[in-house]
Amino acid sequence: QVQLVESGGGLVQAGGSLRLSCAASGRTFSNYAMGWFRQAPGKGREFVAAISTTSSTYYLHSVKGRFTISRDNAKNTVYLQMNSLKPEDTAVYYCAADRWGNTVAVASSATVDSWGQGTQVTVSS
Repeated sequence: QVQLVESGGGLVQAGGSLRLSCAASGRTFSNYAMGWFRQAPGKGREFVAAISTTSSTYYLHSVKGRFTISRDNAKNTVYLQMNSLKPEDTAVYYCAADRWGNTVAVASSATVDSWGQGTQVTVSS
């Protein structure tokens, strides 16, 4: 349905910032809700943030106020701005696309159509 490629991960100190990008292929990007998930070593995949086709947003409680998800439909790209990073934010971050177009759908992950390959975020103390 859609191919996703993440970029922007890296190694930062606690309190620092990173901006992740997810570039999507195809002409139907604006019809998908988009989201970010993460997976730490030995842990399951965890929902982080979602944005609907109308730019409504939804966040994991622990990142609210620190992370901001946004989208640029003209560029077929979704972003995750991460500020005030903590060591517990260390994980591989994955981009996801959901055809139902709302934040509830993408956060549940039940109807996710596509996943990106992931980008590593490491936060040192």
